[in-house]
Amino acid sequence: MIDETVREIEELQTQSSSVVAVKAARALGDLFDRDHPTVDEFLIDLERSSAALRRANHSHAPLYTSQDRIVSAVTDPEPETVAEGQERLEDAIEAVVSDIESSKDTAAERAATLIDDGDTVLTHANSSTVMATFDHALAAGTTFSVYATESRPRLLGRRTVRQLAEREGCEATLIVDSAAGHLLADCDRVFVGMNCLVGDVVYNRIGTYQIVAAAAARDVPVSVVAASAKFVGGGFEFENTERPHPEVIREPADGFAVANPGYDATPTEFLESIVTENGVMEF
Repeated sequence: MIDETVREIEELQTQSSSVVAVKAARALGDLFDRDHPTVDEFLIDLERSSAALRRANHSHAPLYTSQDRIVSAVTDPEPETVAEGQERLEDAIEAVVSDIESSKDTAAERAATLIDDGDTVLTHANSSTVMATFDHALAAGTTFSVYATESRPRLLGRRTVRQLAEREGCEATLIVDSAAGHLLADCDRVFVGMNCLVGDVVYNRIGTYQIVAAAAARDVPVSVVAASAKFVGGGFEFENTERPHPEVIREPADGFAVANPGYDATPTEFLESIVTENGVMEF
């Protein structure tokens, strides 16, 4: 399961960084089924497995922070027996998963109060926390419309509108990315997720920056919805992901280059707020 999860993360088969963190945490459960004659061998296997999961994507902050938390919980102090180490690992995995999921849900519930009945909102990519925000708004009886960008090159927005199409009370419209600036004139708010916050910069799926900048120019408020685990301090250095060129053009790139970055950087000065489980940060 660890090797399979590493491949999924490397290939971005799982998009949401919080979902990636949960999958990676659960993947460490593989160590329960392996034979470790000594505590040292168990800890070496844990460190190597966690390092492999972290290396799979250097842009996912929750992956880094959750793996660091799990390894620290198991190794500090060093367990006296393999059984003790496995017990700590199981407890740490469940604690991390529970915290990620509850944080996302609390942040989403808080962000849902920003949607008024009859609003039109725009979203980009396929943030699981933004989707949870929409679910909480609908559960409260709020009806609204959503413009969802296709989110090229991986077309994550198509997943968003398909999910929204199943929800009563929400009218979803799929748009090409380049139409976002034009349709923002009809929008009351923009909701986006976040890969991580480093200093005063939000890193998120490519295409976020131009949407947020256009919204700022039109005085349309932008709210980022995310768990506070995506706020990164020391020890983590964001590295952008350069995706394969066939995602952009299937034919061979003869005589020209293809740039396909996975993420872009948005200054917080363009945002109205970042909503987390701990509260609302306004800018």
